[in-house]
Amino acid sequence: MKQFFGRMSKALGAFHRDEQGADMVEYILIVAAIALPLLGFVVFFWKEIREWAYGLWGGIKTDSQSGMQP
Repeated sequence: MKQFFGRMSKALGAFHRDEQGADMVEYILIVAAIALPLLGFVVFFWKEIREWAYGLWGGIKTDSQSGMQP
């Protein structure tokens, strides 16, 4: 039993000291810190964003149908 705990202690110690993958975790956390507030913003203002986009698209569609050149 003492051997088991010794090996387990060594394995856990090596796992704790190993920093492989820490950079990727940091990148994921940074992306999440940026993406989650943006997602919340879009969800909260969905109707306003949709109306704005439809208005913009309607203007583009109207301009192209009337033959206006940029």
